[in-house]
Amino acid sequence: MKKVIAIVLALTAVFVLFGCKSNKVDINAKSEGVMTYAQYDAAKVDDEVVIEAYIQARQSWWDNKAVFYLADGEGGYLAYNATCSEEDYNNKFTVGTKVQIKGHKAEYQGEIEVGEGAEIKVVENGGTYIAKATDVTALLGKDELIKKMNQFVAFKGMTVEASKDADGNDVAFLYKYNGTGSEGDDLYFNVSVDGKTYTFTVESYLCGKDTDVYKAVQALKIGDKIDMEGFLYWYNGVNPHITSVKAA
Repeated sequence: MKKVIAIVLALTAVFVLFGCKSNKVDINAKSEGVMTYAQYDAAKVDDEVVIEAYIQARQSWWDNKAVFYLADGEGGYLAYNATCSEEDYNNKFTVGTKVQIKGHKAEYQGEIEVGEGAEIKVVENGGTYIAKATDVTALLGKDELIKKMNQFVAFKGMTVEASKDADGNDVAFLYKYNGTGSEGDDLYFNVSVDGKTYTFTVESYLCGKDTDVYKAVQALKIGDKIDMEGFLYWYNGVNPHITSVKAA
């Protein structure tokens, strides 16, 4: 009897083991005709591209157009003004969902994206995936950083530096890039590491005035040491869209 029970338990363990493996999602799996990240990266601006990746953040929706940050296990993507109804944006295209996007590769001030008007649809049985932040602090100021474009990244131990407001005063952050805005606009702030200063942004469509990160930047003081997470946006150089700010 003990022998029979042992055999049954062994078979159950094998079933569970293989059952778990069969349910594991391959985040880099692509449907037929879909590019790998390397193929997408190698494509030229204006080439037709077809990608599959997981939504990491929903930046905005307006007039049947939506902006998404996406990722697979190999790289990050930005889909700018993909064609999308408000109902689908709210109910289908949620964070973590795998989608297929077909459009054309575009470039704006150095930022590489799937350009306006792309088609987007949910990949059935694609599972879900949320990327962990990759620490890229050591890559700031180096050519290798651009290879992390649109990925969810982290910056550690950076110092808040002064910005000049519209009246020439030293401040810890600005409403709009030139300080002429008001609460609800994008926030711009300077941070430094290893003697070099960079401008980071809280994009108000992505993280509005009621979000924790918006309030955290409003509370910054010059000289504060902070850790940050966000998406590695590019605008004539590195200009991350920050989603989290905490004391270092």
